[in-house]
Amino acid sequence: MTLTANLRERTAARPAPSSAFLALSKAGFLGFIRDKATLFFTFLFPMMFLVLFGLLFGNEGVSRTSIGVVGDGPVISALERSDAVELTWLDSAEAAREQVRDGDLPAYVEQNGDTITLRFAASDRTQAGVVNGLVAGVVNQANIAATGQAPRFTLDSAQVEDESLKPIQYLTPGIMSWAISISAVFGAALTFVNWRKKQVLRRLRLAPVRPVTVLGSRLLVALGVAVLQFVVFVGVAMLPVFGLRLSGQWWLAIPLLLLGTLSFFAIGMLVGAFCKTEEAASGVANLITLPMAFLSGALLPLDAIPQWLQNVSLIFPMRHLNEGMLDVMVRDQGIGALLLPAMVLLGFTAVVGLIAAKVFRWEA
Repeated sequence: MTLTANLRERTAARPAPSSAFLALSKAGFLGFIRDKATLFFTFLFPMMFLVLFGLLFGNEGVSRTSIGVVGDGPVISALERSDAVELTWLDSAEAAREQVRDGDLPAYVEQNGDTITLRFAASDRTQAGVVNGLVAGVVNQANIAATGQAPRFTLDSAQVEDESLKPIQYLTPGIMSWAISISAVFGAALTFVNWRKKQVLRRLRLAPVRPVTVLGSRLLVALGVAVLQFVVFVGVAMLPVFGLRLSGQWWLAIPLLLLGTLSFFAIGMLVGAFCKTEEAASGVANLITLPMAFLSGALLPLDAIPQWLQNVSLIFPMRHLNEGMLDVMVRDQGIGALLLPAMVLLGFTAVVGLIAAKVFRWEA
């Protein structure tokens, strides 16, 4: 048989691209739902963080600082009315000082006539600063009131968001961004490494199936899983025990979610291109996704990390995905809020995807 006839025979035997794409996508999705470990790390593992953080921060009272008080007077009464701290009444200054020294309380306030004594533990600078500022403000107000003069300046303080919003509003987008990164990065990396080891990629390359069909089918599974994660996470967070409330244009988070999945899938492709074993791919994927989650505001507020690390996090797709979803799901912003994060995610996908395509290997 001549070379031309052989080529014609292989071309005629090539299945329709659409049928091959659907068959590979179906096989990939069935393999996904049959893998219990993958299901656990895709849904249950990040869901545990959502439930845990939602229960821990769901009660607004837990955010108040508890301080000890000794004695009674206008300053103690003003602290009690402020509702900014939780007061623990103690019998003596010695007992209060002992609790602060042991770390049971961050500070105590004693009022003895016109003398106000504040003692605090310097080991926790954040709480010490809060207590110092609060007590100093109350003492200044008491001094002004004692003079009989009306205050010259007044402070009108209120949050810009709806006062009914709960911490779950801000936790859900971040944890969901992290969950999507786990699913996309691990799914792509482990799949390609496993296929390469078992020579599935080699057989697919020799089969009458285009490489773009293979890649597209795996990407379709990743996008479908991301949408399913969105539905499950939002559904759980909207339960009465958590109380998630979506803004008017919450659905704008879905296209941003898909763009974020593309970015993480490109990272997974790059990891899968270099790693030779599933263990190595899993380790590298963890090394990428976990620090990214902490430095992108998904698991830790950005203001809790140094400014230079905040600047570094601007290169991470998770930060832009998280902030974009916060804008449309919580802050009630429109499609304009998606322009910058969408452009960053598309650019990241293009650059990392191109590198992954250049170094990708079909055989071990």
